[in-house]
Amino acid sequence: MKAVRSLLQFTTILPLGKLQEFELFARNSYLFPIAGYVTGLLVALPVFFIPDRVVAAAAATAGVILISGAHHFDGLLDFGDGLMANGDREKRVQALTDRYVGAGGIAAGIVVTLLLFSGFFASPSIIAAIIVGEVGAKFSMGFLTAYGPPFKEGIHHYLHGFARPYFPFLSFLACVPLILLPVRAVSLATAAVIMIACPAILLPISKRLFGGVNGDIVGATHEITRAAIVLAIALV
Repeated sequence: MKAVRSLLQFTTILPLGKLQEFELFARNSYLFPIAGYVTGLLVALPVFFIPDRVVAAAAATAGVILISGAHHFDGLLDFGDGLMANGDREKRVQALTDRYVGAGGIAAGIVVTLLLFSGFFASPSIIAAIIVGEVGAKFSMGFLTAYGPPFKEGIHHYLHGFARPYFPFLSFLACVPLILLPVRAVSLATAAVIMIACPAILLPISKRLFGGVNGDIVGATHEITRAAIVLAIALV
């Protein structure tokens, strides 16, 4: 439970009392999907009582971003800047890691947020989409934590040092309870493919453009994976 508490203190803004040692979570990063269940349920609860579908979709979009303190969303903005930067790898890394947000970051944030909102709005069950999207997105973070070689020191470098190659398999097992939700089997199967495919695709791209992975890229993968999963639930 201390490891889970450390995980939630890292991934959310929930007031959980005394700060736990970060190493407790770092040694158990396969627990990432657990945070998805917690954040998904906390956002889904108030959304359930909103009768208007447009407002509910907007509240769901805002809720999943804000409950993490926009930490992962910030990674998406930085990743967008890195992708759009002109020049060699050094310039791309500089755009990825500096404090400023450019046109590339703003574009990435707008596009992913619009796709997420439209996915929630079109989903047969916004509540189920919230939970599946959050859990699947957290799995993608665990995937990159284990398999993404860091190109610089930082939080990702620290987490990667403790991760083991089998951690994503444990994370996948933690996602199995999603079958209990009122979501069609084909939609869940598509979501499972997406939560593996997104980080698997972004990993070689990050290696080629930046020389590896950092926390911003992991956060961006979370946001992209969630939007893709919610869209899949709406469309498949």
